[in-house]
Amino acid sequence: MATVDKMPMLAEGYEKLTAELKRLKAERPLIVDAIEEARAHGDLSENAEYHAAKERQGQVEATIADIEDKLSRAQVIDPTELSGDKVIFGATVTLLDEDDKPVRYQIVGQTEADAKTGRISYNSPLGRALIGRKVDDDVEVTVPSGDRYYLVSKIEFI
Repeated sequence: MATVDKMPMLAEGYEKLTAELKRLKAERPLIVDAIEEARAHGDLSENAEYHAAKERQGQVEATIADIEDKLSRAQVIDPTELSGDKVIFGATVTLLDEDDKPVRYQIVGQTEADAKTGRISYNSPLGRALIGRKVDDDVEVTVPSGDRYYLVSKIEFI
């Protein structure tokens, strides 16, 4: 029997997924209307609008199913309610790189990750390397650009 893995995420990520699901469900009737309108044009074998609308319908339905699955497995975590001296999901970690330049990342769920804004997935190479580390621990991570070395300088739950 398959096990259902919980999917940790922040409340913000849960709300974003819920909003996207609502938007997609609102798009459903529009797609049906587009299919009906394209069907009225006649020969379906050479009807580009019909095929495009059907393809969009398939994409939307697949995305809805995916989001509903993620939401059903969601484990919403509030980082402000966490504490401790180890890096865990939701922690904001300040690292010093090889040049002693500080970089700051928050460990988040896969759907919320955005490295440009300092949010990395707990499943990313750096995220996996950081989980369980403490302040003053050295971290080595292999990324596509090569090996990187960091020092954990601060762990916050904000």
